[in-house]
Amino acid sequence: MGRKILRLIMLAASASATVSSAAWAAQGDLVVHVRNLSPAGGILRLGVYDEANYPNDDSNPVASADADISGAEVTVVLHGIRPGDYAIEAFQDVHRDGKMDTSLLGIPQEPFGFSRDVRPSLAKPSFSSVKFTISPGENIQTIHLQSGISLVP
Repeated sequence: MGRKILRLIMLAASASATVSSAAWAAQGDLVVHVRNLSPAGGILRLGVYDEANYPNDDSNPVASADADISGAEVTVVLHGIRPGDYAIEAFQDVHRDGKMDTSLLGIPQEPFGFSRDVRPSLAKPSFSSVKFTISPGENIQTIHLQSGISLVP
């Protein structure tokens, strides 16, 4: 009787491990190449947002990373993101103060970028203009940081 119970426990544990690894395999990894960094250095701050959290600048990202800058490009890898539509916001925190420096008019004073290399015009771009899809497996995005905003809509 004891061996039957032990065998059932081992089968249940094996089935549980199979489900867990299948659930993990359904997640996506995101490789983000951020280029055009300023030689001023600092920290690259990157956030991945779903549609519900994108419009709010105070919301928490689904995934995020901070990376020290030592050249013109940084590659960030984020693991275990649920498949779906997302947007990336990134900026180069030159002063290492944890925030995007802006002018009195709200114009960014540090390099920044969005997924799909969208250039904002007087406002943060819409989610629909910056969204991309994460699928199970490896996903790659490239962002070129920019300075200033476009005055042409």
